[in-house]
Amino acid sequence: MLPYGMFDISRSADEARRAEKLASIYHKGQQQAWEGRHVLKELIEKHGGLHLDPAHRGPIRRIFSVLMWGELAAWKISAQLADALVPLEAKMAATSQVFDEARHFYVLHDYLQALNNVPAKPDKHTETALNLVLETPNLVQKLLGMQMLFEPTALTIFKIVRELNVEPVLSDLLTYFEKDEARHVGLGIQALPELINEQGLRDATSTILFQLRVVGHVLRALRVLEDDFQTLGMSSRDVLERGILKFQLSNDVLLSQLDLDLRPVQEVAKRSIVAVCELMFPREGSSGTVDRLFAAARTLRHGADFKVDAAAA
Repeated sequence: MLPYGMFDISRSADEARRAEKLASIYHKGQQQAWEGRHVLKELIEKHGGLHLDPAHRGPIRRIFSVLMWGELAAWKISAQLADALVPLEAKMAATSQVFDEARHFYVLHDYLQALNNVPAKPDKHTETALNLVLETPNLVQKLLGMQMLFEPTALTIFKIVRELNVEPVLSDLLTYFEKDEARHVGLGIQALPELINEQGLRDATSTILFQLRVVGHVLRALRVLEDDFQTLGMSSRDVLERGILKFQLSNDVLLSQLDLDLRPVQEVAKRSIVAVCELMFPREGSSGTVDRLFAAARTLRHGADFKVDAAAA
């Protein structure tokens, strides 16, 4: 059904400001759109071809299996959001993301194909996490999973791989991806407050539990890739800390705009997630199970203690 009442929505001053920011996401997406085929071709010519250490082929294939198929899932999810969101500005922002994700998917595929290193399907935990967000009919859960979980995770891995300069063409290419993905997080921050404010505490708690389910599968997927991260020169712990901090920075902005104070519930969820991280991905220098248990217990009692700063994230 066409949303004929989409212009009949009354808005507060805060809601009007958020709507304006959502519209700007669409227009910036139009202005900053890049032609993937031309950019990839120019970067390959700039660097005189592709230069990947043979020891890195397997790790890149497996890590980018998560990222490439994640971009296809993001393409499908953002199309679902563009259809389901009613306010014009939110619908525009989601539509802009559809084009971005389509570009990301085909460019990553073309890059990996040029390396003769196209991945097969991702691990079962990644597949489950993607399907949970793809299949949920709940619009809040879909937005949270896509914009507030998948996007920060992808941004973190893109940034770390770029900084490591594993392959020069890839490092330059990922700067384009990062600019697009940053706008996508903005869609979640600006569109979610109105939707969450319409929920009661029970629905909001159910959404947080859904969030925890998705995070659980993302953590297990990172565990599967732990050796691959290590081979490329990054630790899973660093990926996690930077990813969680990036999520927290966005989440704090979102929580500050809600009528319902979900910060206590979210803090419990955050401490639970980080405690699990302490068990699965111990800190450097941890000597065994006892250290992991103490670190998890300390997190549950006092909260997360990350050494990474906001600029690094």
